[in-house]
Amino acid sequence: MFGRSISLVVLAACLIGVGLSGCRPAGIKQPGGAASALREIPSVRLAFRYEPDVPAPADPNPQASGDALYPPVRADFDGNRSADLLARTIVSPNSKRVLVAYRRIGDAENTFRLDMYADDGKFIRRVSPDSMAVDFLDSIVWSPDSSTVAFVAITRTGGGGSLTTPVANTNSNANTTPGEGNSNTTVAETPEPEVSGTPEPPAPPNVLTFRTEQIYLCSSDGTDVKPITQTENLIYYYFVWSPDGSMLAALASRLDEWRYLMAVSAQNGEKFVPAGRPRIIEKNGRERTLDDAWTKVKPVWSPDSSKVAVAFDKPIQIRVYDAVGTAPTQAAIPLRNPLLISSQAYDRAKQSQTDPNSNVAPVIDANANVDVTALPDEKTLVSFQPIVLLNWATEDNIYFQTGYVREFENSSEDLFSSLRWHRLILSGQGK
Repeated sequence: MFGRSISLVVLAACLIGVGLSGCRPAGIKQPGGAASALREIPSVRLAFRYEPDVPAPADPNPQASGDALYPPVRADFDGNRSADLLARTIVSPNSKRVLVAYRRIGDAENTFRLDMYADDGKFIRRVSPDSMAVDFLDSIVWSPDSSTVAFVAITRTGGGGSLTTPVANTNSNANTTPGEGNSNTTVAETPEPEVSGTPEPPAPPNVLTFRTEQIYLCSSDGTDVKPITQTENLIYYYFVWSPDGSMLAALASRLDEWRYLMAVSAQNGEKFVPAGRPRIIEKNGRERTLDDAWTKVKPVWSPDSSKVAVAFDKPIQIRVYDAVGTAPTQAAIPLRNPLLISSQAYDRAKQSQTDPNSNVAPVIDANANVDVTALPDEKTLVSFQPIVLLNWATEDNIYFQTGYVREFENSSEDLFSSLRWHRLILSGQGK
């Protein structure tokens, strides 16, 4: 049943509302021609094959090596900047620049300032003006070519407080350097230090700031700081660079939605995990909302930067969006029925194990024929769970993990169960 290609259900024939026959994004060839790569096939013309319960991709959830503090920068702060509280160092992919996040005594908790350093620990310049408070420290990320770094900031008012509560681990791909460090981004207050003789570096020029968190870019030398989003009342809390470094895929939430979800999490004693709407943001500030539906799953780029994949849970599906072309398309891969059937097989295999409570996943033959005459009831299936993670591993392989995940303020109570990896193999229709 799952061995043959299934055409993608069309979510929208074209974003501009023309008919299917009119979807011809500029620079993208139609299947049946001489297309040599999936980037030449519009999302709406893709096909897929679903394979349940496969081994995890080589690196399913890349993690930073830790929030270690870059030793030469740490030495400069210890020796010359005792009045500043070093919080995090983010090293560029080419290891030539280090963006430094720190606080000053009197700054509001979880709001930071940025400076740029060279790889030898020499100060280059201040990045953020005094009117700017940098938020969501874990979301800071360099572009793949090390030319640009993206971060989130708001207007520093009064004590510099934010309208929101910072999100932990919003970007697991942040580039840091291992070494002696501190994984906490909240820096403890210290006694008032003695004033050193180091002269205060010149302040950077003022930059337009907003009352809710917006995305900013700056160059590798710490100049050209500018907002690339300017929608007050939206909170941009997660973003990831396209592999070619030309765009960001991001998630954004309205302030009222953010506060509501935060209140629900607090009431349940759970860690706050925001939900947002996906969008693509170019370096020049042009922005395109991909969908009106919420998701908590972080979007992923195709390896060639031509498409973005986003997972949703109502209904369970993965949607694929063109990121290039003048008439981009989008399509949805429906996964509820395939997951119901594979979950039934998984639960039966689990029960047949010598120890059904073992954490070892049962061996499932993904290519076996499944004889099903009626869809099982999802309420009877332990392993039928929503998508929690995406990984676009290769051009034609999207991996996704399903599972039951609940994280609490008391981490000893965290629940992780029925974690399973699946794969979608993409192709052009008719292949």
